[in-house]
Amino acid sequence: MTTGANRKKALTLTNLRLAKSKWGKVKRSGLDQLKKLSNELQLSIASGDLVILDEHWYVTHVGLIGIATRRRCSGIHVDPIPEFSDALNRRYAFKATVYKSQKSQGFVGYGDADPSNVSFLVHGAEMRVAETRAVNRALRKAYGIGICSVEEIGSAAEPLQSVPDSKKFPPQPANGNGTGRTLRDRLHQIVRQHQLDPNLVKSYATDFCGVKALRDATREQVENFVTHLADWAEKDRNALLCQLNSYPSQKEGAA
Repeated sequence: MTTGANRKKALTLTNLRLAKSKWGKVKRSGLDQLKKLSNELQLSIASGDLVILDEHWYVTHVGLIGIATRRRCSGIHVDPIPEFSDALNRRYAFKATVYKSQKSQGFVGYGDADPSNVSFLVHGAEMRVAETRAVNRALRKAYGIGICSVEEIGSAAEPLQSVPDSKKFPPQPANGNGTGRTLRDRLHQIVRQHQLDPNLVKSYATDFCGVKALRDATREQVENFVTHLADWAEKDRNALLCQLNSYPSQKEGAA
């Protein structure tokens, strides 16, 4: 077996192992697709090239740039499309052209973004999201990538508020550190209902509350997080999963 074949085999085995440890049980069809993506495109879960949402694989911008680099992409040119953009309403559109070689005619992709089709976490960065989406689509066309990129996923849901309305849940009884048993039960219920990784939710909660450990958060902070998590899970679970998967897994229990 050649060195290249050995590397592909090692990457495939590593991806299969990481997929099972990171996302739990993956369907056979998903594992078969992962093997193909590993072997043909050399995409790596460890490098952040791939994520799985609702049992479907998505390539990331990092993964697409990696493919372009390995295949010696000659260049990427991006232009704004003024007639489809409206800065006042934070709506932007871009055209990207990928040149696989100096003689290439170019592969074109378009991307758009506005507050209605991006996660509330990137509100204010719609222009950058639109540019990334255009580049991703052009790269997928140029290199025959059949799966969608995670950055292209839009949200049809109404924009979420950056500060959730804590009045949606009644005040919860405190238990020393102010989180409240009923509130904790509600958090576990959301995790079970939407099949979320409890360890990743804990990491996100500490980040959201701005504390080093969740036990240091105030009742109001945890209340806001639980409300926010419930809203986001209902309105755009895919975007929430993408956010959770950006955190490193922890071995300790859920919040």
